[in-house]
Amino acid sequence: MAAKEKLEAMLNVALRVPSIMLLDVLYRWDVSSFFQQIQRSSLNNNPLFQYKYLALNMHYVGYILSVVLLTLPRQHLVQLYLYFLTALLLYAGHQISRDYVRSELESGYEGPMYLEPLSMNRFMTALIGQLVVCTLCSCVMKTKQIWLFSAHMLPLLARLCLVPLETIAIINKFAMIFTGLEVLYFLASNLLVPYNLAKSAYRELVQVVEVYGLLALGMSLWNQLVVPVLFMVFWLVLFALQIYSYFSTRDQPASRERLLFLFLTSIAECCSTPYSLLGLVFTVSFVALGVLTLCKFYLQGYRAFMNDPAMNRSLWKHFRAVSLCLFLLVFPAYMAYMICQFFHMDFWLLIIISSSILTSLQVLGTLFIYVLFMVEEFRREPVENMDDVIYYVNGTYRLLEFLVALCVVAYGVSETIFGEWTVMGSMIIFIHSYYNVWLRAQLGWKSFLLRRDAVNKIKSLPTATKDQLEQHNDICAICYQDMKSAIITPCGHFFHAGCLKKWLYVQETCPLCHCQLKNPTQPPGLGLEPVPQPNPGAEQNTVQQQATEPAGAEHQERAGGKPIDNGQAAKGSGSLQDSVNVKDDSVSLDTASSSESGQGETAAERPSEEREEVATRDLGSCIQN
Repeated sequence: MAAKEKLEAMLNVALRVPSIMLLDVLYRWDVSSFFQQIQRSSLNNNPLFQYKYLALNMHYVGYILSVVLLTLPRQHLVQLYLYFLTALLLYAGHQISRDYVRSELESGYEGPMYLEPLSMNRFMTALIGQLVVCTLCSCVMKTKQIWLFSAHMLPLLARLCLVPLETIAIINKFAMIFTGLEVLYFLASNLLVPYNLAKSAYRELVQVVEVYGLLALGMSLWNQLVVPVLFMVFWLVLFALQIYSYFSTRDQPASRERLLFLFLTSIAECCSTPYSLLGLVFTVSFVALGVLTLCKFYLQGYRAFMNDPAMNRSLWKHFRAVSLCLFLLVFPAYMAYMICQFFHMDFWLLIIISSSILTSLQVLGTLFIYVLFMVEEFRREPVENMDDVIYYVNGTYRLLEFLVALCVVAYGVSETIFGEWTVMGSMIIFIHSYYNVWLRAQLGWKSFLLRRDAVNKIKSLPTATKDQLEQHNDICAICYQDMKSAIITPCGHFFHAGCLKKWLYVQETCPLCHCQLKNPTQPPGLGLEPVPQPNPGAEQNTVQQQATEPAGAEHQERAGGKPIDNGQAAKGSGSLQDSVNVKDDSVSLDTASSSESGQGETAAERPSEEREEVATRDLGSCIQN
């Protein structure tokens, strides 16, 4: 069953490629120059070529027929190709019969065939050919009436009956006319089939648009026609024909430099029409997908194709990642250099070179950030301003990307103004300006404003003193690290300044109790009103722990190796205290703890792993970069 589906998918693509080929030929065809050539040739007296507008209308009819062939359902398309194949077989039968009659007339022998070996040989060859044609036609049309396709055997039957050769020529013409009448009768009997098919298709399209909308119709046609694969196959066929036409006209083998030039020139020749250009786009996208899959396999092996999120750190994986980055750093630069050496610089080549430069810049920034993380990994303590360093590195290479894109647009505009203006070039400049300049500038400016606002809010919040940190005696609820310095929010929670700044890039609320942080003038600890969250049991979940440690409580160790008790873990991993009064080892958990967990149990009664999971679920999606 799977093999049948694959075969149907291949047929669905292969049978539609000729329609795109026809569209490409019609786009290349210049009607005016065609008629100028006809006027210089012997076909000028032909009435069919004396009316230019008739051929122009036929040109548009060709477009319509190509679109119809492209959008036909697969079963109707297969049936149409079978009819076309039957017509070709009938034409082949006519050619076999005509060649046989011509050879007999040239020989001039009218006696019995078995007395002349050459005549017998010609007869048997023609007879076998006609039998093959009749059999294939009956199989293709799925009919047992083989006599419908045997009109071309009449000259052979006449020769077998020793009919004169001049009469055999007349019989051959009669057989051709009879076959033509059969084809006309078949076309006339199916004359309303295209109309009925178009009517039913229109009715189905209207129903789909009314029920699902125009976008759903477009997506359905896109999936049924398999547009990306279809245009990729069309471009590969076009490219193969271009290569074949080159080697078929050359006798001597080409050198390596010549082969590279031939490869690039053939690609350029296969981009002269919108259809071929679209085919190249899809081909490049599939090649890029293949390269991406190969890179994933190189980095992760077979694990890249399995749903296995496990991460194993090893030196070999670091080597593979760094080596791939070095390749992506060197190869685009080398490709840009080779392009500059082989070709004269223009706007299109500048786009390719700029893309190569941008790739190298991005990889260089990634490698620099990787080195920074490795340095931080080998330090005993994390670097508090690492986020600022990474921001400056990203900002630097993104600024360089913006400048490169701006230079490309400036060169394209100058070439358009002072050089040759084309519609395609202007469209590329507009698209490049919008996506690579305007949107990139907007994204950079928005990131700058968010960071500036976050920095201003962090500066406006009070810094915890040494006594406050000792009294708080907790870890940062975002990174789970000790706090040698901290920022106090208006709701009384302690965080690292860098951690809270990352959170403020996403939203302007406290990570624990979701209080708004827009009002820095209110003294800390007074407790701002949190964002309302429905929890009917929140007011009944305030638990007082006794000064003595509860029975069965176990100490758990954090990453730094220092043991913390259950009260500290509750505060560090998400116990949301709005009013904290630490007196004689007594810990009070407020109602915000219940609103975060959504359950009636207190944070102190949960295992440490569960509390960390709750906090990670709340904060993990917001602090990842």
